[in-house]
Amino acid sequence: MNTLLPVASVGSLPKPSWLAKPEVLWSPWELEGAALVDGKQDALRIAVQEQRNRGVDIISDGEQTRQHFVTTFIEHLEGVDFENRETVRIRDRYDASVPTVVGAVSRKQPVFVEDAKFLRQQTDQKIKWALPGPMTMIDTLSDRHYKSREKLAWEFATILNQEAKELEAAGVDIIQFDEPAFNVFFDDVQDWGVAALERAAEGLGAETVVHICYGYGIKANNDWKATLGAEWRQYEKTFPLIQQSSIDIVSLESQHSHVPMDLIELIRGKKVMLGAIDVASEVIETPDEVADTLRKALQFVDADKLIASTNCGMAPLPRDVAYGKLSALSAGAAILRAELS
Repeated sequence: MNTLLPVASVGSLPKPSWLAKPEVLWSPWELEGAALVDGKQDALRIAVQEQRNRGVDIISDGEQTRQHFVTTFIEHLEGVDFENRETVRIRDRYDASVPTVVGAVSRKQPVFVEDAKFLRQQTDQKIKWALPGPMTMIDTLSDRHYKSREKLAWEFATILNQEAKELEAAGVDIIQFDEPAFNVFFDDVQDWGVAALERAAEGLGAETVVHICYGYGIKANNDWKATLGAEWRQYEKTFPLIQQSSIDIVSLESQHSHVPMDLIELIRGKKVMLGAIDVASEVIETPDEVADTLRKALQFVDADKLIASTNCGMAPLPRDVAYGKLSALSAGAAILRAELS
């Protein structure tokens, strides 16, 4: 039976301190070897149980087995050199040391499939797995080989499609592609970005999500958002293209942002994962605040197509705050669900 207004987390959840340093992106592992393998699985079990305890309906791995939502996938590919790194500008926002593409990229073996099988064993609820989108992958690299953003994106799209099909075979119900770069490179989105995303999702029976946000709640992202003015209308440029695409679900940021709610009308007909939790603040929303955000969205999306979610991943937040926010998200969805029923 399908739940009205199901609850889901977009992506990352904080890791236990014994696994990685808390509240830090790209945090190095505290364990090694077999202990690291066991530790990752233990952390994944905890993340699943916490989500279930907090009333989450669509369970994710919380990205407990990976250091970063993009680079952990890339480091398993051929043709990418992690030793010779270069500093590049990430989404025109901040500098980061990134690996370099030095040859033809390829995927010799599955990256997340064994982890996804383990997640599937932990729950009989729907499970969702997040992969980086092609455009966001190329924005997190230095490319010395292809020297064409579009060509490299298409190569990554093919690789992602291979991985996504094996994730589906492993029991994943919903496959999410993270594309925060869609909020920055609008010409590329129109010229080839959406097409590359569709290639990554081609032939899947699982539901597909594109997640487009304004980034983790870190200083570089918060500083950028402060320059965007009273209204954030970036979605206005991408939503009409996505509305015509084969992607099933659109995940967007809303809570405490300046995104006009009526932009959701541009993706009418798609399912909407609405960010009703602010990941850039440690203040835990009240259930009424969550319900109010979700309620406003119902002017532009039918209730049976609305999913209550977070704005972005919550890895940089304290664990008690992140899980408290999940509880508020579920309680807020329950308020609105009761009203509608």
